[in-house]
Amino acid sequence: MSRLNNERAFIFAGGRLGGWALELAAPGDYLIGADRGAEFLVRHGRKPDLALGDFDSVTEEELRQIASEAKQLLACDAFDKDWTDTELALREALDRGFKRIVAAGALGTRLDHTLGNVHLLRQAHERGASLTLVDEFNEIRLCADRLQLEADARFPYVSLLPLTMEAAGVTLRGFRYPLQDATLKLGWSLGISNVLEAESGTIELADGLLLVIRSRD
Repeated sequence: MSRLNNERAFIFAGGRLGGWALELAAPGDYLIGADRGAEFLVRHGRKPDLALGDFDSVTEEELRQIASEAKQLLACDAFDKDWTDTELALREALDRGFKRIVAAGALGTRLDHTLGNVHLLRQAHERGASLTLVDEFNEIRLCADRLQLEADARFPYVSLLPLTMEAAGVTLRGFRYPLQDATLKLGWSLGISNVLEAESGTIELADGLLLVIRSRD
């Protein structure tokens, strides 16, 4: 088994971050700081394994500090790059062989960036990896066939939203509101705000892609 099969990449993006994000990063995680996320890591005494982006959100002094603390620095020109800093970080993690990836700071006040980052879940899936987006109120992942969820007191609500035009054959077990071979359509709210009542629950899907959003108020 390769080293990367035992490791997880944890991306710190430039959106909403706090102490909760540092607590979620486990020892041994490969830490990637994307633009302002790299500054956040350095400011809190963490050395990024990789810092990357156009760094247009940091000062020259902050960039010097990032360069001195990060184990590797990849800087790009803001006018020449095609991807957001968060997507650059995801692509680097995928290219380096990581199959388990978590991103904090990918959700925030910019709805365009938030939605763009949610759509990155599909890119990770197409590359054979799992991506989870987290903040202090939400955890978002993708279900393409079957997903088992363990009860988590932090996030009492579970919502399902299709990422394709339809998600067919949706069956839920262990939830307050079960579904059996249901179809969820893009634009419908049928899957919003369910509750996992068992110690674990399963989501099964015959066709399509589902966003699985665990949240709290």
